[in-house]
Amino acid sequence: MTHRTKGIVLRTVKYGETSIITTVYTELFGVQSYIVKGVRKSSKTSSGKANHFQPAAMLQMEVYHNELKNLQFIKEYQWSYLYEHVLFNVVKNAAAQYIIELLQHSLKQPEANPELFYLIEDTLMQLDKGNDTLTANLPLYFTLHLTGELGFQIQGEYGKATPVLDLKAGCFVSEMPEHVYYLSGEAAETTSKINLISFYNDLENFQLNRNLRRHLLEAYGQYLALHIEGFGSLKSLLILQEVLA
Repeated sequence: MTHRTKGIVLRTVKYGETSIITTVYTELFGVQSYIVKGVRKSSKTSSGKANHFQPAAMLQMEVYHNELKNLQFIKEYQWSYLYEHVLFNVVKNAAAQYIIELLQHSLKQPEANPELFYLIEDTLMQLDKGNDTLTANLPLYFTLHLTGELGFQIQGEYGKATPVLDLKAGCFVSEMPEHVYYLSGEAAETTSKINLISFYNDLENFQLNRNLRRHLLEAYGQYLALHIEGFGSLKSLLILQEVLA
């Protein structure tokens, strides 16, 4: 039986002489792995087909799905959204790769989560279209909103009574905790503001300096590592920190 579903490519590896195995976050089935035969052939009919399966590619697919199998098959595929800037702009591409690696480390189960799929899809499209400020702020926004979809969104707000963000507890508190995993001052206040943003357009005028943005990206990665077993470290983080203004 075949199903039509959108998908966002997370990773792709070579398989055999001419095929690939691609891991895709799908709208209907969550994380799935597919074998795609013949896309690496040097023939005219195969030319360019492998480009559909680079990380962050957004596809409309018709797939065979069997709950009992770990490896599925794609019958047909085409672009659901064709990037104008993400694949060619250094900063946008670094942000996209960060988002994709974040998902690789965060999505431990295959279950579908349509709301998370739409968050990823919308974020990547906004990244493609957005101005420089939105591009720079989007990784912070996405990381915080990803935690909400994964079930451990930061609770509370920064204020006089709660000026410290306890990263272990995942909430704003009145005093510095006994451990080292916390944010205070400007970092805590900025996190509270980003956490409350609901519309991408609000990111276009949200000014941050480079050092604070780098610090927050590291802190949010630490937050995920504290709440996701085996999260590990992100290779794309250093690249993103280098290219962001």
